[in-house]
Amino acid sequence: MAPVGLVVVSHSRALARAAVALAQEMVHGKQLRIAVAAGLDETTFGTDASQIVDAITSAEQGAGVVVLMDLGSAVLSAELALELIDDDVRDRVVLCPAPLVEGLVVAAVAAAGGATIDEVVAEAGGALAGKAGQLGEVADAGAAGTPVDDGLVGTFTVENPHGLHARPAARLVQEVRHRDTRVLLRNVRTDSEWVDATSLSKIATLGVRKGDTVELRVSGSRAAETLEHVLALAARNFDESAESATAVASAPVARQPIGAVAGLGIGPARSARQSPIEVPDEPAADPATEWRRLGKAIATVRRDISAQRAHTARDVGEAEAGIFDAHLLLLDDAELLDAARTRIDDGSSAAAGWSAAVSALAGRFAALTDPYLQARAADVTAVGDQVLRAMLGVAPGTAGSGVLIADDLTPGEAAALDPAQVVAVLMAYGSPHAHNVILLRAKNIPTIVGAGPDVLTVAEGATVAVDGTRGEYLVDPPADVRARFLEQVHVLEDRRRAAHARSDRPAVTTDGVTVGVGANIGSVDDARAAAAHGADFAGLVRTEFLFLGRPDAPSVDEQVAVYRKIAEALDGRRVTLRTLDVGGDKPLEFAPGPAELNPFLGVRGIRMSLQHPQLLSDQLLAMALVAQHTPVSVMFPMVSTLDELLAARQLFDDAVAKAGPAPAGLQVGIMIEVPAAALKSAALAPHVDFMSIGTNDLTQYALAADRGNDAVATIGDSYDPGLLALIRATCAGAQGRASVSVCGEFAADERAAGLLIGLGVDALSVTPPAVPAVKEAVRAVDRASAQELAVRAVAADSADGVRELLG
Repeated sequence: MAPVGLVVVSHSRALARAAVALAQEMVHGKQLRIAVAAGLDETTFGTDASQIVDAITSAEQGAGVVVLMDLGSAVLSAELALELIDDDVRDRVVLCPAPLVEGLVVAAVAAAGGATIDEVVAEAGGALAGKAGQLGEVADAGAAGTPVDDGLVGTFTVENPHGLHARPAARLVQEVRHRDTRVLLRNVRTDSEWVDATSLSKIATLGVRKGDTVELRVSGSRAAETLEHVLALAARNFDESAESATAVASAPVARQPIGAVAGLGIGPARSARQSPIEVPDEPAADPATEWRRLGKAIATVRRDISAQRAHTARDVGEAEAGIFDAHLLLLDDAELLDAARTRIDDGSSAAAGWSAAVSALAGRFAALTDPYLQARAADVTAVGDQVLRAMLGVAPGTAGSGVLIADDLTPGEAAALDPAQVVAVLMAYGSPHAHNVILLRAKNIPTIVGAGPDVLTVAEGATVAVDGTRGEYLVDPPADVRARFLEQVHVLEDRRRAAHARSDRPAVTTDGVTVGVGANIGSVDDARAAAAHGADFAGLVRTEFLFLGRPDAPSVDEQVAVYRKIAEALDGRRVTLRTLDVGGDKPLEFAPGPAELNPFLGVRGIRMSLQHPQLLSDQLLAMALVAQHTPVSVMFPMVSTLDELLAARQLFDDAVAKAGPAPAGLQVGIMIEVPAAALKSAALAPHVDFMSIGTNDLTQYALAADRGNDAVATIGDSYDPGLLALIRATCAGAQGRASVSVCGEFAADERAAGLLIGLGVDALSVTPPAVPAVKEAVRAVDRASAQELAVRAVAADSADGVRELLG
């Protein structure tokens, strides 16, 4: 008879495979089937009920299956998977509460020896007996001087601007779910009831505001450790960045429309807010069937949100992607699932039961007194609607193509837009430098922000013409105006096609100067897109994607493998690898730092890397090894002082020496993102081969205007003469000693090409889709004329004055 099958459910695919390899060593080649359901992909942590179903099906050979899980949502996913499998298989599956690694090893030995499923479960359940006996579990339990059942008590004060809203609450839930403890919370100010810290919805009902004191009670075998970690997390403001906080300003500010993404679009107005989904009034099947139906829909949505999170983290940033963690936790929320299950057991259909449970939870959010927490009811409804659409087969998005009108868009909403359907975006609020606009720019969707609340009253279906270059729009234009606009749209489209057809050729100005046009990338897929769009080089590779959202740093070998894949995708083009740009607003899980009042002015970029020299040395060694086979430029971010550059340069030289003979094409450079660095570029230039101006951060620092804050969106304008003067100063200081490129979003603005060349910039680096159009813009530039224009632009009195000069 075939042995009992085993299934390993873990958040980490690498961890699961290693545990299976260890278990296989213990059975000495005996036939044993162990299936793995771990991670959402090779690098993304998470669990998926549909994967677990497939693993159970694979492991089942007639003698039953024992499922071992690591923690948190792995248990919830496994329970949901049981509801999705056939009844006859479900009867032969046992979810085992044993510790994953020890339990798997013992279970494997027992199963390989012919034990029954009950014997396997019993053996796995006792897996810790030997370790506990040797170490003395009694001593551990009494170490804190308090019986474990009574729990340890602590308090923390919440300093996040919006209290424990979605992002910080999600971060807290994630921290607690990773540990073998029970954590309860209460709001001291309101003298609330105790709630389970693993439930995002229950935490929200506490109504925790900035300044509130939260009391927590922790029990379990790792209570002291968990209490310490939660208090440390609270001290770091739950890893919420200042940018995340300001991006949710409570009162949007109306202003003049701003052209945020150049281009033209015309079509019927479509509201970004979808109409409520109609739940069909139909009889329900038996509860088990309805629950399985809901489980499949949740599993589908979990995969979709996880993929969207990964794309947002890559294209925008880890901090912005964090909102999807809250959405994923809602799908696992015990209170929400229990409420839906109760309704289904009482005879409701899956759709009706889920809809009612979501409405009730959203209502609890809306009833809270804090306005920001009230607004989170929309998040609950959005996730609930996603599940309903998956269950009912209702396609997401607006019906047909057109101009999308919204108050604002989240990065996730922007990431989901299809350029084939959405011809333009018109937003009442928002900032031209916000992360949602960066995503829209990457998709080449013409966009206007700051159009004011009146645009929200535009009738559905009304014709809207949008000029994202000028920041102008018309509602129901006359027939002759509409005809002229459509003609301009067609001309622009013809130009785009022509630009793409010759995108692989160099960009040469009318007076014969070649200007390199590269691409900013954050993944291997981006590198392929850059090559397809004709990029001359990779002007910026954001290496953070290898480091964020993981418990330990990638090894040198892992980094080398990924960097080489990017180089291969670019087919021999030069690759500019930026060292780790994290810290402060983008904390590393494996190298946390203290909370900072203003992380944008704190330990980030090169400052953070120099505080962890081994981390930087390993990354530089990986880059030097890759440089043995392909042209590589190494770039240090956020350099402010010469001492920082010299310290980083020394580590770079040491890494190159360790890697072997220095390749002839290996270059080193810095990003110019701090005004002081721009003004002393002459002192920095002798120590580098190139400088790359990051106009996104340089604009923020020079004008003291956060790009995520609507209230100062018009101030943080890259056309400001002061910002242009800093670019000119950088080029003047570097002249003859180091080349200068621009890799910020400003470089992707076709209108800015001549201006930047006139200021002295040698190369531009943009998002891959923008490469063809930027090359065309360069080809239309006469450098002498551009230099004259640059002089006048720096002398202008405002950003609008510069735009007038550009026509």
